Amino acid sequence: MAFEKMIRNAFEESRDDRRFGDTLDEIKEIQDYMKNAEKICIPNKNGIKVEVLNRVLSEYGLPQAEMLQIDTNTADTSRIPALAKAYMALDQSDADLIIARGRLGIPGSGSLLIFIDNKGRILTGGTSPSHVIHKKTIEEAVYEEASEALEKIGFKKIEG
Repeated sequence: MAFEKMIRNAFEESRDDRRFGDTLDEIKEIQDYMKNAEKICIPNKNGIKVEVLNRVLSEYGLPQAEMLQIDTNTADTSRIPALAKAYMALDQSDADLIIARGRLGIPGSGSLLIFIDNKGRILTGGTSPSHVIHKKTIEEAVYEEASEALEKIGFKKIEG
């Protein structure tokens, strides 16, 4: 089943009150989309998150990402800053896959790391509490959020 067809089928099932949850085929389509992404970008001003995310992508057998160096500070004025950052990148790149991380919602709400496709649809995501709660380094938090996001859709670390 092709990615777009899978999305259309799920929409039609929901509309017709025939949708009873996700299927393994749908999850496989998301995995295939991510595995076959030719260009992955991360909106960021520095390379720390990019280095960590590329390590995670490598550990899960996914293509490497590149930094899209944009100032995402204005995203913090939105209701969902992480999503706003992702959409900024979507508007400023031709990436197949965008990985964005930012605040989940209002100040104090914690962090959200999301993977979106080239049409702005969320594929998966990971969260963590506010830094003042978890007290982890940015590297640790990003690593755990990205791993959580990938494992939510069935990816496993490559042995070796």
